Amino acid sequence: MPLRNARWPALLTVLVVACAGPQPPDAVATAPMVSESAAAQGQGASLAPQWEQRYAALAQGGGRQVRLDPGASRLRIYAFRGGRAARLGHNHVLSAPRFTGLCYLPARSATGAPWDKAQFDLELRLDELVVDPPDVRAELAAAGDAFAAPLTADDASATRAHMLGNGGLQAAQFPFVRIHGAEFFGEPPKMALRVELELHGRTQGLWVPVTVGISPGQFTASGSFVVRQADFGITAYSALGGLLAVQDPLVLEFALAGK
Repeated sequence: MPLRNARWPALLTVLVVACAGPQPPDAVATAPMVSESAAAQGQGASLAPQWEQRYAALAQGGGRQVRLDPGASRLRIYAFRGGRAARLGHNHVLSAPRFTGLCYLPARSATGAPWDKAQFDLELRLDELVVDPPDVRAELAAAGDAFAAPLTADDASATRAHMLGNGGLQAAQFPFVRIHGAEFFGEPPKMALRVELELHGRTQGLWVPVTVGISPGQFTASGSFVVRQADFGITAYSALGGLLAVQDPLVLEFALAGK
């Protein structure tokens, strides 16, 4: 028994190293992983300029164009610890401080807003995601224990390298996440939206319940949905034969606002 107990410090050291992984010198959690030119090679360039022209043309025919404001919005991705030694790992939250989002709201008709003609597009870059920002983790920790464990800047940088690197989301080859609103059902404040989610070079259709608010000069939309990494050809991170891992499902939470 004493001999087996003596092995625990060494085992814990291995687990910590596996969770953190090798860290490049002077790594910064918010620094882009790849250049613009390198990112454009695998998945193509940003579609935002094309969207700008299309939405401007739609607005000329009536209705309202909404430009989402990242500074007034919240867009987060939650990843959860797994594996046989999950209690030794951490849950993680990724925040998107920058994205391009446009929405078109057709003019109301005699029977109400023709939501079947509404449009929505959002694009963000994986290499601009911020992993485990301290203020967000503090906010989540205040609401429960799932994110209470503190993480250092080096921990966040290493986690970012694992999740967005070649063994995870492959942000260098597939830099963009895009969400296109394909169908709109219901009426504000409660609506159902069928979206087409582009991730890792694949596109999947998903149903998303959305709470929508529309007032003079203001538009809001909030909700959350689940993405399974395996559905997009992504193998969830795992180390030490599955002793430490990231669970396959990710939770995407959004609270979008625009004018």
